[in-house]
Amino acid sequence: MVMADTRLVKIENLSKGFETLQVLENVSLYTDVGENLVVFGQSGTGKSVLLKCIIGLLKPETGKIYIHNENVLDMTTNELNKLRKKIGFLFQGAALYDSMSVRENLEFPMKRHMHLTQSEMSDKIVNTLEMVSLAEAIDKMPSELSGGMRKRIGLARSIITDPELMLYDEPTTGLDPITSKEISELILNLQQKLNMTSIVVTHDLICAQIIADRAIFLRDAKVAFEGNINELTKSSDPFLKNFFSNEIIKA
Repeated sequence: MVMADTRLVKIENLSKGFETLQVLENVSLYTDVGENLVVFGQSGTGKSVLLKCIIGLLKPETGKIYIHNENVLDMTTNELNKLRKKIGFLFQGAALYDSMSVRENLEFPMKRHMHLTQSEMSDKIVNTLEMVSLAEAIDKMPSELSGGMRKRIGLARSIITDPELMLYDEPTTGLDPITSKEISELILNLQQKLNMTSIVVTHDLICAQIIADRAIFLRDAKVAFEGNINELTKSSDPFLKNFFSNEIIKA
């Protein structure tokens, strides 16, 4: 039996809609400390909305979101801002500042959230870039980087403040299969090195097979399936069989 204090994130009966469209309905899930949870689903099924609710960018109509047993939805703005310092978020497009060098992109969150000297920041930037195998890109501009490199730098910026929780929104979208595999292996390595807890929204089956400790599938605004990747991909459910066979064909 899993003890309650091993749960970093716990969501209970979360519902969120936009006008007449209900994208999440009574969604409940959890992540244990150090676990990678993958969230599958077709486009428009509320996967990204779920992440935005967790980080407080969207407010659900009903439900509870606990991080370390504290309800995010009851937090004041100051409390929510403090919590966000412990959460990394990798957007689909990496969301780098185009007018800043790689060094400056990584300095930006540290200046806002950490009390470090310039020397300490410089050391941390180099160490973090080494983690993503891009130390040589430290003085490049985002426009000089490939899509895969931008994604790596975006990931470096997300982890440089030492978050306890990482939220990934389609981390391999738009990347070629080789680069996608490299990013997936990097996510796994960071989990192992930093004992990082992650929730990963993706439709990339290869990525999920590399990183997932457990997976859920959102369908019709609800958690329709939960289990390990093998259980999901080998399910006899006609909908799941069709979904994953199509993803295998794409890969």
